[in-house]
Amino acid sequence: MIPPKPPARPDKVSLLRYLRLFRRDILSAQPERLYRAWMAEFRTPFFRSFLINQPELVNRVLKESPEDFPKSDRIGEGLRPLLGNSVFLTNGETWKRQRRIIDPAFEGGRLRDTFPAMLAAAQAAAQRLEAQAGQVTEIEEVTSHAAADVIFRTLFSIPIEHDIAAEVFTRFRAYQRAQPILNLAAFVPLPRWLPRFHSRATRRNAARIRALITALTAERMRAIEAGSAPDDLATKIMTTADPQTGARFDMAEMVDQVAIFFLAGHETSASALAWALYLLALYPDWQERVAEEAQALDGNSDFSTVSQLKISRDVFREALRLYPPVPMMVREAHCPHQFRDRDVPKGAQVVISPWHLHRQNRLWDNPDGFDPARWATENGKTCKREAYIPFSAGPRVCTGAGFAMVEGPLILSVLLQRFRFEIVPGKDPVPVAHLTVRAKDGIWLRVVRR
Repeated sequence: MIPPKPPARPDKVSLLRYLRLFRRDILSAQPERLYRAWMAEFRTPFFRSFLINQPELVNRVLKESPEDFPKSDRIGEGLRPLLGNSVFLTNGETWKRQRRIIDPAFEGGRLRDTFPAMLAAAQAAAQRLEAQAGQVTEIEEVTSHAAADVIFRTLFSIPIEHDIAAEVFTRFRAYQRAQPILNLAAFVPLPRWLPRFHSRATRRNAARIRALITALTAERMRAIEAGSAPDDLATKIMTTADPQTGARFDMAEMVDQVAIFFLAGHETSASALAWALYLLALYPDWQERVAEEAQALDGNSDFSTVSQLKISRDVFREALRLYPPVPMMVREAHCPHQFRDRDVPKGAQVVISPWHLHRQNRLWDNPDGFDPARWATENGKTCKREAYIPFSAGPRVCTGAGFAMVEGPLILSVLLQRFRFEIVPGKDPVPVAHLTVRAKDGIWLRVVRR
């Protein structure tokens, strides 16, 4: 049984149809040949775009010459109302300064400190799911709730039930469903003074989310000044000075960063967890292996148990391969380059697609199949080094990658320790790209108490 992927479009379509497909769902807008091509070029009247699917080219853009390929503003056009000037959207010296302040909060030692909050959120998710035992349940909602709880507990030391946390979560779900990953400004170069074609609902929800985050940030600043702030991620980031300038984030900058922590830490984890649970329902033998391994958590709330969740980690890693939460990354060539003897002019858009790279027919054994055991094979080890980038790679690798690789296997293990998840006939999910890779009509599974 092969996990579902979107139907590919024909190799040749008109520009108008392509743009319509792209705006609705960037995955099904792509032709089947991209799963075997090393590179593809796409031209519009406004820009040229190169999708690179060869490890050597991906390595050049992300690791060898990252300053030649900064993040494209075209993606930022759609996310700016919520994320402002966050580390996800900035480039150059601004980005470097932001990373110097943020990175220390996510160093290895801090993961041990955040583990109790992650475990508490996982246990709370299992407790909430008790009420749905025996029922068919929309799993993306379950994992979104759990991942949001992790973020609020680790960032601000408050559970999802906190009034502000609950409203941010509710507003963000509405924002995620209404906001396409790209808007018109991604395709057509617009002057700065023209409106960006964001819907009224998008602007309203983004403004409210930022107002709520501002309230939490202001409250934390007061606690820091009073010496009563908890030692969590928010406190760590807000009290860390740039080692080069000595400056800290001001209020506006911190609000921008919290917004991206919520997007990157909640939305992406929720996506990966939902697909992982679906895959385990599709492959019950693997589900039972994870459930058996999860017994290591019995009566043990120590960080050392994380190292025992090896099968769960391989399952989560495989879910990230098949359904990478961020399916495409866009960079812009700041100077001319050559890719495979083809000129890449300055200003060209360079698209790196984890979705296609992770299923590249020339690289992976059984590329469309679910096989957590692949990571112990020579092919799996090679591809993990050269063709596996769910968190990007190089200097712009996701700050929270280590965080996610603790959170994901832990939540899976806690849920599977208590429940079994079963496929619902006729409810096969169809992957689409919104802000992350989600299912078109949700992921519906039957939840059964063990």
